[in-house]
Amino acid sequence: MAEITLTAKKREISNKGANKELRRNGVIPCIYYSKDKEPIAFSVEEIALKPLVYTSQAHIINLTFENEEPIGAIIKDVQFDPVTDRVVHADFHGVTLGQMIDVQIPINIIGSAVGVKEGGMVQQNIHKLDVECLPRHIPQHLDVDVSELEIGDSIHIRDLNFEDINILNHDDTIVISVVAPRGEEVEEEAEEVEGEVEGTAEPEVIAKGKADEEDNKKE
Repeated sequence: MAEITLTAKKREISNKGANKELRRNGVIPCIYYSKDKEPIAFSVEEIALKPLVYTSQAHIINLTFENEEPIGAIIKDVQFDPVTDRVVHADFHGVTLGQMIDVQIPINIIGSAVGVKEGGMVQQNIHKLDVECLPRHIPQHLDVDVSELEIGDSIHIRDLNFEDINILNHDDTIVISVVAPRGEEVEEEAEEVEGEVEGTAEPEVIAKGKADEEDNKKE
């Protein structure tokens, strides 16, 4: 797994007004958490943080504070502005060699599904897997091969197996499917509705016929 160095500056835990001022100056407030250390409030340059947030790969980040040894961490949670979608806060969790860690790893689809060649479409339901592993085994991404999927087939969590990694997602979770084109789905739905209508039409005719017979008897 790639390791990235990120220059950080310690700060006092402050109020919302102070955090807004940081953001106006292109700086993002962050918190570092670890089992063995007190939380550390710090800030990083937004321009340096963005490539680590908007990425399809996972990284171990070496937080570098002035006159201190780098601290290994991963980005655990990121908060975004609901209007601008800019990063407004990030949580970092400490990484200790030899200790298992929970982390999200991006999924990388490989191969060309058989079902796509038949006109189907690949539908990805989740884009990251929750996994548990040692820091040295954290991959940048996890490859999932869809080559053998036909239309209607799916890959579930239980179908995946990666060396040195425990997947934490539920076994029944669907990761990737190959689905029929939307036009075919609509056509099938229309045929089902038509079949239902035809199925109800005959009893109406029979009922009408019986009513006519009764009227004739009365006459």
